[in-house]
Amino acid sequence: MVDCDYTIVDNDLYKDYDYLDSLIKHTLFHEKVNNAIFSIIFVNDEEIHKINKKYRNVDRVTDVISFAFEDNEDILYNNIRVLGDIYICIPQMQRQAKEYGHSEKRELSFLVVHGLLHLLGYDHMNKDDEEEMFSLQELMLNDENIKR
Repeated sequence: MVDCDYTIVDNDLYKDYDYLDSLIKHTLFHEKVNNAIFSIIFVNDEEIHKINKKYRNVDRVTDVISFAFEDNEDILYNNIRVLGDIYICIPQMQRQAKEYGHSEKRELSFLVVHGLLHLLGYDHMNKDDEEEMFSLQELMLNDENIKR
Protein backbone atom coordinates (compact mmCIF):
# COMPACT_ATOMS: atom_id res chain seq x y z
CA MET A 1 0.00 0.00 0.00
CA VAL A 2 1.31 3.42 -0.95
CA ASP A 3 0.54 6.38 1.28
CA CYS A 4 1.20 9.33 -1.03
CA ASP A 5 -0.85 12.25 -2.19
CA TYR A 6 -0.74 13.90 -5.56
CA THR A 7 -2.79 16.44 -7.43
CA ILE A 8 -3.50 16.60 -11.14
CA VAL A 9 -4.27 20.11 -12.33
CA ASP A 10 -5.82 19.54 -15.74
CA ASN A 11 -6.49 23.20 -16.65
CA ASP A 12 -9.43 21.96 -18.76
CA LEU A 13 -6.93 20.57 -21.27
CA TYR A 14 -7.54 16.85 -20.83
CA LYS A 15 -10.15 14.91 -18.91
CA ASP A 16 -9.48 11.24 -19.69
CA TYR A 17 -6.80 10.31 -17.16
CA ASP A 18 -8.45 8.22 -14.43
CA TYR A 19 -6.18 5.28 -15.35
CA LEU A 20 -3.15 7.28 -14.15
CA ASP A 21 -3.98 6.63 -10.49
CA SER A 22 -3.13 2.93 -10.73
CA LEU A 23 0.02 3.64 -12.74
CA ILE A 24 1.23 6.29 -10.29
CA LYS A 25 0.56 4.11 -7.26
CA HIS A 26 2.28 1.15 -8.89
CA THR A 27 5.36 3.24 -9.70
CA LEU A 28 5.52 4.66 -6.16
CA PHE A 29 5.10 1.17 -4.67
CA HIS A 30 7.83 -0.23 -6.91
CA GLU A 31 10.16 2.58 -5.86
CA LYS A 32 9.22 2.15 -2.17
CA VAL A 33 7.98 5.73 -1.84
CA ASN A 34 5.70 6.56 1.07
CA ASN A 35 4.56 9.76 2.79
CA ALA A 36 5.17 11.91 -0.26
CA ILE A 37 3.31 14.60 -2.18
CA PHE A 38 3.68 15.98 -5.69
CA SER A 39 1.70 17.67 -8.44
CA ILE A 40 1.09 17.00 -12.12
CA ILE A 41 0.08 20.07 -14.10
CA PHE A 42 -1.29 19.87 -17.65
CA VAL A 43 -0.30 22.89 -19.74
CA ASN A 44 -0.56 24.13 -23.32
CA ASP A 45 2.22 24.80 -25.84
CA GLU A 46 2.67 28.43 -24.83
CA GLU A 47 3.03 27.65 -21.12
CA ILE A 48 5.54 24.78 -21.55
CA HIS A 49 7.52 26.94 -24.00
CA LYS A 50 7.80 29.71 -21.39
CA ILE A 51 8.83 27.25 -18.68
CA ASN A 52 11.38 25.56 -20.94
CA LYS A 53 12.91 28.88 -21.94
CA LYS A 54 12.97 30.35 -18.44
CA TYR A 55 14.27 27.36 -16.49
CA ARG A 56 16.20 25.35 -19.08
CA ASN A 57 17.15 28.10 -21.53
CA VAL A 58 15.65 26.02 -24.34
CA ASP A 59 13.50 28.11 -26.69
CA ARG A 60 10.95 25.51 -27.84
CA VAL A 61 7.96 23.44 -26.83
CA THR A 62 8.70 20.17 -25.02
CA ASP A 63 6.56 17.33 -23.70
CA VAL A 64 7.36 17.12 -19.99
CA ILE A 65 9.41 19.08 -17.46
CA SER A 66 9.94 17.97 -13.87
CA PHE A 67 10.97 20.17 -10.99
CA ALA A 68 12.30 17.98 -8.20
CA PHE A 69 12.04 19.75 -4.85
CA GLU A 70 14.26 17.41 -2.91
CA ASP A 71 17.94 16.78 -3.29
CA ASN A 72 17.94 14.44 -0.33
CA GLU A 73 15.08 12.04 0.36
CA ASP A 74 15.90 12.15 4.07
CA ILE A 75 14.62 15.75 4.32
CA LEU A 76 11.01 15.67 5.46
CA TYR A 77 8.44 18.36 6.13
CA ASN A 78 6.07 17.17 8.85
CA ASN A 79 7.23 13.62 8.02
CA ILE A 80 6.27 14.06 4.35
CA ARG A 81 8.55 14.04 1.32
CA VAL A 82 7.76 16.92 -1.02
CA LEU A 83 8.78 15.53 -4.40
CA GLY A 84 7.97 18.43 -6.73
CA ASP A 85 5.97 19.25 -9.84
CA ILE A 86 5.58 17.61 -13.23
CA TYR A 87 4.43 19.81 -16.15
CA ILE A 88 3.01 17.94 -19.13
CA CYS A 89 2.16 19.67 -22.41
CA ILE A 90 -1.09 18.10 -23.55
CA PRO A 91 -0.97 19.29 -27.19
CA GLN A 92 2.61 17.96 -27.50
CA MET A 93 1.54 14.67 -25.91
CA GLN A 94 -1.24 14.37 -28.47
CA ARG A 95 1.10 15.14 -31.39
CA GLN A 96 3.62 12.58 -30.14
CA ALA A 97 0.99 9.87 -29.72
CA LYS A 98 -0.02 10.37 -33.35
CA GLU A 99 3.60 10.57 -34.54
CA TYR A 100 4.62 7.40 -32.66
CA GLY A 101 1.47 5.56 -33.74
CA HIS A 102 0.14 4.71 -30.31
CA SER A 103 -2.70 5.85 -28.07
CA GLU A 104 -2.84 9.07 -26.08
CA LYS A 105 -3.24 6.85 -23.01
CA ARG A 106 0.14 5.25 -23.73
CA GLU A 107 1.86 8.58 -24.38
CA LEU A 108 0.42 10.35 -21.34
CA SER A 109 1.26 7.36 -19.16
CA PHE A 110 4.83 7.36 -20.44
CA LEU A 111 5.22 11.08 -19.71
CA VAL A 112 3.78 10.74 -16.21
CA VAL A 113 6.12 7.86 -15.30
CA HIS A 114 9.04 9.68 -16.92
CA GLY A 115 8.33 12.84 -14.94
CA LEU A 116 7.77 10.94 -11.71
CA LEU A 117 11.05 9.06 -12.06
CA HIS A 118 12.81 12.40 -12.52
CA LEU A 119 11.26 13.57 -9.24
CA LEU A 120 12.65 10.42 -7.63
CA GLY A 121 16.18 11.18 -8.81
CA TYR A 122 16.43 9.23 -12.06
CA ASP A 123 17.99 10.87 -15.08
CA HIS A 124 19.15 10.05 -18.59
CA MET A 125 22.25 12.20 -19.00
CA ASN A 126 24.47 9.23 -19.88
CA LYS A 127 23.89 5.89 -21.59
CA ASP A 128 23.80 3.75 -18.43
CA ASP A 129 21.37 6.07 -16.63
CA GLU A 130 19.19 6.27 -19.74
CA GLU A 131 19.03 2.48 -20.04
CA GLU A 132 18.09 2.16 -16.37
CA MET A 133 15.41 4.86 -16.50
CA PHE A 134 13.85 3.80 -19.79
CA SER A 135 13.82 0.13 -18.77
CA LEU A 136 12.05 1.07 -15.57
CA GLN A 137 9.52 3.17 -17.50
CA GLU A 138 8.74 0.25 -19.80
CA LEU A 139 8.43 -2.10 -16.83
CA MET A 140 5.90 0.20 -15.11
CA LEU A 141 3.85 0.59 -18.30
CA ASN A 142 3.93 -3.14 -19.06
CA ASP A 143 2.98 -4.03 -15.48
CA GLU A 144 -0.11 -1.85 -15.91
CA ASN A 145 -0.79 -3.38 -19.35
CA ILE A 146 -0.31 -0.05 -21.13
CA LYS A 147 1.08 -1.14 -24.46
CA ARG A 148 2.28 0.69 -27.56
